[in-house]
Amino acid sequence: MIHFDRLHEIVESSSPYRYSGKVDQVVGLTVRVKSLYAFVGEICKILLPAGGEITAEVVGFQGDCVILMPLGDLDGIMTGCPVVPTGKALSVKVSSEMLGQILDGLGNPLSETAPEGRFDHEVQLYRSPPNPLTRPPIKEIMHTGVRAIDAFLTCGQGQRLGVFAGSGVGKSTLLGMISRYSDADINVIALIGERGREVKAFLDKDLGPEGLKKSVVICATSDQPPLVRLKGAFLATAVAEYFRDQGKKVMLMMDSVTRFAMAQREVSLAAGEAPATKGYTPSVFALLPKLLERSGTAPLGSITAFYTVLVEGDDMNEPIADAVRGILDGHIVLSRELAAQSHYPAIDIPQSVSRLFNDLLEKHQVRQISSLRQLMGAYRESEDLIQIGAYKTGSSPIVDRAIALKPSLDEFLRQEIDEISSYNETRSRIEALCQTH
Repeated sequence: MIHFDRLHEIVESSSPYRYSGKVDQVVGLTVRVKSLYAFVGEICKILLPAGGEITAEVVGFQGDCVILMPLGDLDGIMTGCPVVPTGKALSVKVSSEMLGQILDGLGNPLSETAPEGRFDHEVQLYRSPPNPLTRPPIKEIMHTGVRAIDAFLTCGQGQRLGVFAGSGVGKSTLLGMISRYSDADINVIALIGERGREVKAFLDKDLGPEGLKKSVVICATSDQPPLVRLKGAFLATAVAEYFRDQGKKVMLMMDSVTRFAMAQREVSLAAGEAPATKGYTPSVFALLPKLLERSGTAPLGSITAFYTVLVEGDDMNEPIADAVRGILDGHIVLSRELAAQSHYPAIDIPQSVSRLFNDLLEKHQVRQISSLRQLMGAYRESEDLIQIGAYKTGSSPIVDRAIALKPSLDEFLRQEIDEISSYNETRSRIEALCQTH
């Protein structure tokens, strides 16, 4: 028996025509296509004469041309190549079986020996941040296992912190320690714009096999197209949201937001957008909060996030650092001077702050840490006089206490890469420091 009503619905909903455009120009990183009907963010397929296809995304329009940017190489493309829109934006399939895997910026496994899991849950890379009225307040402490952070820059579950530093100061090492020692259920680590050599070194040395077991690593190296580097950051956030919605405590780490901003600058400049501050386009500063605001608390789980910012010339007030600092819930500054003294992790406590510090600790604990920070600040103000021997003992009781405390405090703040420090141990040592001095 033929169901004519059902058949009529199928015929009415089907589209017998295949709309396509043609490649008109390739200019730099962009492909200009004529006679194409597509929306911004739509994925298109460029069909090559020799067979095969190039995947590209619509990034803008110019006159009657649609501007595409490829998600791979442009080898083999020619004028007049057909361009077929897919009618949808980029999405990836995820699953709990992703743990322990290393993916590229588009969600494909990088390891040839990656296990074949069932990735039957599809997520969109671009989602709106949660409604601020639905975000539960941050009340629980996230133990990172790093004494300097747990004691002086206490982080809450769902808090977002920036790690600001120049190159070679220890950002990746710090992230590796947090990924291994924190009490998060799952780590999602995004390596955006990193050197290929550093990726392998981070996985083997900083993260290690134990850290990889509870982690998903998304890697988009510096040689990848800028659009792939952008997708890598949004993919990591989408994967973190997937695990968060399962009620997990997720630790999202991204290295680095600066290279994410540089990738967006390349895309927007190629699409014809005018540059603004230090060559960064306005869309860069509009995109940063759309990415960073997606982490945080949610009704079922939380995403605690650490975003590294590679400051140019150790300038903590450069445009990207200034914009990110205004969005996040605190910042951790790594000092090149401390790193030169073999003081690791090289966290500059007086220059760093956690905006939720007072809300997470008890009042007597806040007073203890505040007094220690005051002593550290007093020592720094008089450091030049102390170093040249011009300071006389008894001139200032606060400075005298700071000088007496400095060796013990430096020993507390130093921590070996493979040294595990529980939160209770950290609190006990802080109590002992305060009682001694």
